[in-house]
Amino acid sequence: MDLSQLIVPATTAVVTVECQRGVIGEGAIFPALVEAVQQSGMIPQGQAVLAAARKAGSPVLHGIAHRREDRGGQTANCRLLAMAMKAPGEGLRPGSDNARLIPEFGPEDNDFIVPRIHGVTIFHGTEMDALLRNLNIKTVVLLGVSLNIAILGSAIEAVNCGYQVVVPHDGTAAIPPAYGQAVLEHSLPMVATITDCQSLIASFARNSD
Repeated sequence: MDLSQLIVPATTAVVTVECQRGVIGEGAIFPALVEAVQQSGMIPQGQAVLAAARKAGSPVLHGIAHRREDRGGQTANCRLLAMAMKAPGEGLRPGSDNARLIPEFGPEDNDFIVPRIHGVTIFHGTEMDALLRNLNIKTVVLLGVSLNIAILGSAIEAVNCGYQVVVPHDGTAAIPPAYGQAVLEHSLPMVATITDCQSLIASFARNSD
């Protein structure tokens, strides 16, 4: 679809996915993902999209992962979660520095924080869908990590919930980067509109006039 038809500030939300200090910042347990994020320029480009969305009056929501110190309520039913549960240190304990957003992304006062302690995507078992519906959202813009699982899975879930999905290719990252490119070319276009951060910024500015 035409991006100008999708990015209507009153009915568009920007949702960040696991953009936390313990995921892509200091204290991250997957150094290769941190490197991929730095190489992609995802953080400054995503920061600019968030600023444009907030200026246009669009809501910003942050889907974050929490891990209890005692690992309660979690299960290692896949390799990714098993690796996270075995990681040393405080992990993503609620209230810890690792669990907070990277400072470039906020949160601002009007942002929504949507946590979860289980699963691998931002919609499953969280308030994400209810909040978006109560905000009268029709289009969801996804920023963050990673294209390997969370972005792809969240895009599919958003479509299942009835939303249009937009993913800026330079507002995401994957390991290895070549795999992320394959996802952007062969998987995500079937469920989302692929664009770039500058086009999103221009659309928010144009449609907020």
